[in-house]
Amino acid sequence: MPPLAAPGDAGDDHDDAPKDLGEVELGEWLAHLTTMTGVGFLAIARRLPSLVGHAVRLAWRAGPRDLVATITLTVLGGAFTAFGLLATTGVLRALFAAGPTPDRVRAALPSLLLVGAAAALRTVLTAGAGWAQSRLEPKVSRAAAQQLYELTSQVELVRFDDPDFHDSLQRARTRGVDTADSVVGQALGVLTGLIGLGAAAGVLGILHPVLLPLLVLAVVPDAWAAVRAARMRYTTMYSLIPVRRRKWILSDLMANRETAAEVRSFTMRRFLMRLYDAVAGAEQNVVLDLARRQTMARVLGEALSGLGTGLVYLALGLLLAAGAVPLAVAGTAVLAIRSGQTSLANLLYATNRLYEEGLYFTDFLDFCARARAALAPERSPDVPADFGRISVEDVTFAYPGKDTPALDGVSVHLDRGEVVALVGENGSGKTTLSKIVAGLYQPSGGRVRWDDVDIREIDPDRLRRRIAVIAQDHTRWPLTARDNITMGLRRPEPALTSAAEVAGADQVVAELPHGYRTLLDRRFKDGHEPSGGQWQRIAVARGFYRDAPLLICDEPTAALDARAEHALFERVRRYADGRTVLLITHRLASVRYADRIYVLDHGRVIEQGTHDELMAGDGVYAELYNLQARAYQQPAGSGQA
Repeated sequence: MPPLAAPGDAGDDHDDAPKDLGEVELGEWLAHLTTMTGVGFLAIARRLPSLVGHAVRLAWRAGPRDLVATITLTVLGGAFTAFGLLATTGVLRALFAAGPTPDRVRAALPSLLLVGAAAALRTVLTAGAGWAQSRLEPKVSRAAAQQLYELTSQVELVRFDDPDFHDSLQRARTRGVDTADSVVGQALGVLTGLIGLGAAAGVLGILHPVLLPLLVLAVVPDAWAAVRAARMRYTTMYSLIPVRRRKWILSDLMANRETAAEVRSFTMRRFLMRLYDAVAGAEQNVVLDLARRQTMARVLGEALSGLGTGLVYLALGLLLAAGAVPLAVAGTAVLAIRSGQTSLANLLYATNRLYEEGLYFTDFLDFCARARAALAPERSPDVPADFGRISVEDVTFAYPGKDTPALDGVSVHLDRGEVVALVGENGSGKTTLSKIVAGLYQPSGGRVRWDDVDIREIDPDRLRRRIAVIAQDHTRWPLTARDNITMGLRRPEPALTSAAEVAGADQVVAELPHGYRTLLDRRFKDGHEPSGGQWQRIAVARGFYRDAPLLICDEPTAALDARAEHALFERVRRYADGRTVLLITHRLASVRYADRIYVLDHGRVIEQGTHDELMAGDGVYAELYNLQARAYQQPAGSGQA
């Protein structure tokens, strides 16, 4: 299918050619339409026990007392419903008996009192069940979210580079985890409907056995329509996940503070709006088609259901005319059938919602199962307090879905107290190698050792506490300045002030209105937004505060001016006294004093040595260094315009 196109705008200089929207193309996001093809009522009936089981187990973990209270009160409410219907037979029998009206009313009073008492108790029990359920559902929602984010924060980092895993996570987050409380509520709704239906069916069975099968006749069409509408909705919503993700990304670009300046600088408003309109228009067409198909299914189901209800009352009238049932029993049967129909309608609604929400809930369950399987196995809690050498031995690594390895047979080592630099052009594998050294990625081949210990045998969290990372793409946490440096780690107050001073972040904090208590996010009241260079210093302080034997610096000066860059590297050298530093940078003047430099190219180490050795070798390092040196030495005005 050709790429989607959007109409152009008069006076807009941007290209009006059809836009290639990748995974948003209509053919791609209808790829999953066959996922639920062929699912019928029997398949749903077989699926419901499993869904109810998952819901009950989650509810039991979240709030066992509220779950028991809800079920117990619901069962008792159903029992009093049946009791009230049976007592109604006594009322009708007394009222339809021969004799004066006052005598008939007096004869009916005991049964009327029983009916009233049953109704009052049923109301109290139903209210109690509703209260217990309203307490249970937010607990379930909280437990489901905790379960999801416990897994997402533990799963190996490389999983986030896997598109399939990302789509699975997206489904679990966008709808799956939010349906957990609804699934529990609908599971309890199914239980309530079944109990009410059982009460009505039991009464009809007692009154006359032939009345019982008539209940089914009025509700089978509704069941078919409900199931079909649910299947239509899920298959459509499932297929729209990629387009809605792209739509959300585009909307975020147009309404996000971080992108607002460039949207205006490059006059991208109309361009982005055309992309958004193309995506939203195609999505709208699919949703409108869904509404049309669901409406047709519901109309047909309701028409057939009305026909079935008419046949039920026709059969009841024939039984009454033939004398098969007394008038009092027929009256009670009418009430029982109406009660049964109401319970069946509630049951169908709950079943429909449980099935529909259960499909999304299954996405949540499937992701949790997949994430648990992807968790690293239990490892030794013993972590070396320090090391003499970190050895990277013949390591290979490829990102999910990539045929070309990011690292191919790389071997490097870092001795205690050394400053080791990784240099190379973009895409050479420097950052990937640093993440493997940090234990964030596991190599597909080779190994990384701290002295004689393979880090795959070490608990990853304990290992990472021995490593401090200063990243170029550091996170700007919407937390206080203190929390942005300490990152949840508790150390004495002098450690905070010392780390901030060494990084130059103390000057940043001194300018904040509330010092370390200042919230670093302008979107919140009294929040403050540091500049890029100020954020960089806070990120450096973050690494120094950790006080780890290994410090990994990935382009730590990218947002700093020349003076601040020089000062930072001087601080890193002082901080590195006795520690090991792995330095990644494009600015080769900063690595002249490194104890050893590794030059990477397309995932391989092509040169290594000191600055002087590499310059004497006149290889790639020397070429890159001289290019940068000439750029700084070039006289003003002699460059090309």
